[in-house]
Amino acid sequence: MVFFDGTDGTRLAYHQVGEGSPLICLPGGPMQSSAYLGDLGGLSAHRRVVRLDLRGTGDSAIPADPATYRVDRLVEDVEALRAHLGQERIDLLGHSAGGGLAVRYAARHPDRIGRLVLVTPSPRVVDLEVTDADRRQVAELRHSEPWFPAAFAAFERIWSGDATAADWQAIEPFMHGRWDADLRTRLDREASQRNAEAAGIYYSAGALDPQATRADLAHLRAPVLLVAGEYDVALPPSCAAAYATLFPQAELAVLPTGGHQPWHDDPQWFLQTLTAFLR
Repeated sequence: MVFFDGTDGTRLAYHQVGEGSPLICLPGGPMQSSAYLGDLGGLSAHRRVVRLDLRGTGDSAIPADPATYRVDRLVEDVEALRAHLGQERIDLLGHSAGGGLAVRYAARHPDRIGRLVLVTPSPRVVDLEVTDADRRQVAELRHSEPWFPAAFAAFERIWSGDATAADWQAIEPFMHGRWDADLRTRLDREASQRNAEAAGIYYSAGALDPQATRADLAHLRAPVLLVAGEYDVALPPSCAAAYATLFPQAELAVLPTGGHQPWHDDPQWFLQTLTAFLR
C-alpha cells in the first residue's frame, strides 16, 4: 500500500501487485473499497495492477468536504495518481460505477489516456438508457436456474412499481454468471467495504453532464475496450454495444454466460481479452 495526496490534501491510498507498466484500476460500488478487484483474475502476471481506494474508502482518508465524493470531483484524484506515478499517459480500467469515473476522466483528460478498459461500466454518466425490456430479455435467459421463479417475480414487481427493499435484494442473482454459496459469502463481505454515505453523493446534483461528456468522448483518440457479460442485467450486451459507439476507437467483448464481474466467471477469457488489448 502506498499513499499520496489528492489536490485538496486528502490522503489517498493505492495497492499495487505485479511488475511493469501500471494499469490504474478504479472500483465500482459506487464507493467500494478496491479490495474486491483483487488482481482481476490474474492480470498482475502481465501488468502492474494499481488499485486506487477512492477517498473515504479502503485505506484512503475521509475528506473534509463530502461534496468531493461526487464522480466529477473524483476525476482529479485519478489525475493526481497519474502525476504521482510519473506517467505522461496512463492505461486506465474502470469497473461498474468506476467505469463511469474512468469515462469522466477520459473526457476531461483525453491526452492522458493510453488505453481505456471499461468493464461492465455504468451507463449513467452518458445517459444511456437501459430499458425494462432490455433487462427482461437478459433475465429470461436464466429461466432454467432454480432461483429464477422467485427472482423473476421480484423483477416484475420492480417493473410494475410495486417493489420492496427485499425485491431489490432478490434480483441479485441476475447480476452474476453463477449463484452459489461461495459467491453469496463474497458479496456479504464486499457489502461491508462500501461507504454508503459517499455512494449517496457520487451521482448527486451537478455530478453528471451526459451531453458534454458524450461530446468530449467523440474526440477521444485512445483505443477503448468495453467488456460486457451476456447475463448482466445492469448493462445488457445490446446496451453495451450502443455504449461502444460513443467512442471513435472502441471494441466490444461479451463474455458468454458472464455477469457483472466477468473476471470471476471466466478468468482465462478475461485475461486473454485484456492482455490482447493492452499489449
